[in-house]
Amino acid sequence: MALPSAHEALIHLMVITSASDRDMTDVELARIGVVVKTWPIFEDFNEKRLISIAQDCQELLHAEAGLEGVLELARRAIPDRLHETAYAAAFEVASVDLEMRMEELRVLQLLRKHLNVDPLTIAAIERATKARHRTLT
Repeated sequence: MALPSAHEALIHLMVITSASDRDMTDVELARIGVVVKTWPIFEDFNEKRLISIAQDCQELLHAEAGLEGVLELARRAIPDRLHETAYAAAFEVASVDLEMRMEELRVLQLLRKHLNVDPLTIAAIERATKARHRTLT
């Protein structure tokens, strides 16, 4: 398998998090789009490639290496200094519908392991993301 670009790997992580429960909701798909359009890490990324990269990720998931292979490629493609950002992007997608299923939690657990993000940073990312998604009603 060829090593994806850092942008592609970040998108792969968001896609596998969303697809982990076999139900990529419209809200989650829209959030992936919002992350790609608004986060500074994607400022030089061509948004028109998003769908094809998501499709590439699905093909990788069905390859022999499967989920572990996608995670390993992402770990290698994303610079260490951006592993926290990668986890934040995946958690953003998982938490947008305010409901996390066991499958999503398991993928996030695997992400934490592969990206080697420390527990305090994980707690901060998760707390800030949850706070940002709360509503008055």
